[in-house]
Amino acid sequence: MTTLFKAFAAQALGLTFTITLAWMSPALFHGVWRLALVQGIAAVLWSGMLRQPYWWFPIHLLFLPTAIAMLALQLPSWLYLLVVLLLALVFWGTVKGDVPLFLSSNAVADELADIVERENAGVFADLGAGVGSVAVPLAQRRALRVDAWERAPLPWFITVWRCRKLPNASVKRASLWGCDLVRYDVVFAFLSPAVMAELGEKVRCEMRPGSLFISSSFPIPDWEPESVVRIEDRRRTILFCYRM
Repeated sequence: MTTLFKAFAAQALGLTFTITLAWMSPALFHGVWRLALVQGIAAVLWSGMLRQPYWWFPIHLLFLPTAIAMLALQLPSWLYLLVVLLLALVFWGTVKGDVPLFLSSNAVADELADIVERENAGVFADLGAGVGSVAVPLAQRRALRVDAWERAPLPWFITVWRCRKLPNASVKRASLWGCDLVRYDVVFAFLSPAVMAELGEKVRCEMRPGSLFISSSFPIPDWEPESVVRIEDRRRTILFCYRM
């Protein structure tokens, strides 16, 4: 069952549950906003039962209330198309199971700059680079090759623009799963718990002995990291470092 089908199913089942509940107990449902809230909660529960990634939960919760609010505001029709287009450009591939856009803090970039210097790394990869929050400062501060891998069009374009004057940075618009990791001394990723097991297998198979893989916030299941670095940023980010 595809991620997109699961999303539609969760919304439909949530709506069916809400309509049934309203028919059985009409006194409990006065006003469209209460109906929308119940439908959103029901959709979240169905999403969990369908084992969708957790970042789908707020989407399901807010989908119907947002649609109702936009209709109530009587916004021009072209605005809906613009919103859909922008979301598609930013979250390209998310409905197919790719991870959403997560941004690393400046403190994470600072720590990674220290790590690549200690590792004497010559080539660095940022898998799922987003808008270049790690790739750009690393290429600016360290004399190493930085490859940023990003699939979504708008974040990719932003990163390309930010790297335009950095000769040691390369931005690739491609899926991270097509990246051959054997060439890299250090690889960094800030992705999602949903893909960490699969990514762990890729890392084990492709990275060279002695190279280093760093995962922000999400550990690889059943693999003890060589070290764990706790970052003093707003998110209290944890870096899990795995030696090959």
